[in-house]
Amino acid sequence: MFFSAASRKLWRFCASLLACCCGGCYAPLPPSDYPPPEEIIFYDCEVIRAYPHDTKAFTQGLEYKDGWIYEGTGLNGKSSIRKVTLETGEAVQQQSLASSFFGEGITIQNNRLIQLTWRSNRGFVYDLESFEEIGDFSYLGEGWGITHDGSRFIMSDGTSRLRFLDLRNFEEKDSLHVRYGREAIRQLNELEYIDGRIYANIWQQDRIAIICPKSGYVTGWINCSGLLSREEAARADVLNGTAWDAEEERLFVTGKYWPWLFEIRLVESERRPYPAVE
Repeated sequence: MFFSAASRKLWRFCASLLACCCGGCYAPLPPSDYPPPEEIIFYDCEVIRAYPHDTKAFTQGLEYKDGWIYEGTGLNGKSSIRKVTLETGEAVQQQSLASSFFGEGITIQNNRLIQLTWRSNRGFVYDLESFEEIGDFSYLGEGWGITHDGSRFIMSDGTSRLRFLDLRNFEEKDSLHVRYGREAIRQLNELEYIDGRIYANIWQQDRIAIICPKSGYVTGWINCSGLLSREEAARADVLNGTAWDAEEERLFVTGKYWPWLFEIRLVESERRPYPAVE
């Protein structure tokens, strides 16, 4: 399946329109057991460095480990996992999914690489070094993004709900509704766990939510608009890919068909009182 730039824009518009029309179809947001934060922090992105990125990669997941970028790509017949040289953007190792699977988010846990699929209700487990498939697991609903906090996997499915899965058998143990004031934050996509917070790309938006994993409240917003030039953005698709180099404290972002993977620094732009929750 291939979408031209014009087709992608039309698809995003139709999907947004459908979401607006069907807003009443969502279950109401349950009340939180926790008080909201006192303020919300807004950040802009300062580009430290831009690295080449494969413009044919429909990026669904992104990880950094030991100097390498690991990337999961999507679309039926084009889905894969890749080990990529940061400086050049070239894949040095790749494993493709069967064409019946639409690849989604990835995460690395010890020596395992975990990959979700979109609507097949199935995830795959690979040996990180060889990319050999060493297991699989099932889940209900769609698979979008996945990360972990060292004790459990955290999975998104395109709604406002995050699932917490057992590290050993992938059983769902708990869940969390993500909110900003009274608003449920839906279409949570690619995820990364950074310094005790969940970073979530929001599908079709140029911003990343910083989420408290205990309460579900969004505690910060990262504005990623303007990273691409107008000409680059016309040929690319949405922001989707966050990776964290914990040792060097480097944050990377990219998107579907983007020509660059950006190393960014977060620059606080504003603080406001937190929106009312009742």
